[in-house]
Amino acid sequence: MTSHRGQSPAPSTANLLADLPATPQPDERIDLLAQTPQARIERIVSTGQASPPGFWYDQPWDEWVVLLTGAATLRIAGEPEPRRLGPGDHLMIPAHRRHRVESTSPDAPTVWLAVHLRPVDQPSTSTESPS
Repeated sequence: MTSHRGQSPAPSTANLLADLPATPQPDERIDLLAQTPQARIERIVSTGQASPPGFWYDQPWDEWVVLLTGAATLRIAGEPEPRRLGPGDHLMIPAHRRHRVESTSPDAPTVWLAVHLRPVDQPSTSTESPS
């Protein structure tokens, strides 16, 4: 489609469940879907991956995540038990809340939608982006 003068091109349409691997892969696949100085949206496809032993995520951005397909076990620092997630389960992980992926389903792709958000009290600069 062409754009009219002064207008952005028409937005494209894509499917979050398209192009999933048929077999386990050596690494997770992370697709950047959208990014602004305040937010980053990713599709993450896991096929049996987990965080390395002893590794914890400690991110400077809030992260809202929803599991679209598959299954995962997520450990949040300070919680007595890991959280078992299935399709439709979602949670907000505050900035600097340590967490790790204990397991993802090895039998079928686990598809996550992750939205990284700049905390309200963190100033924005045009050169920073969530990672």
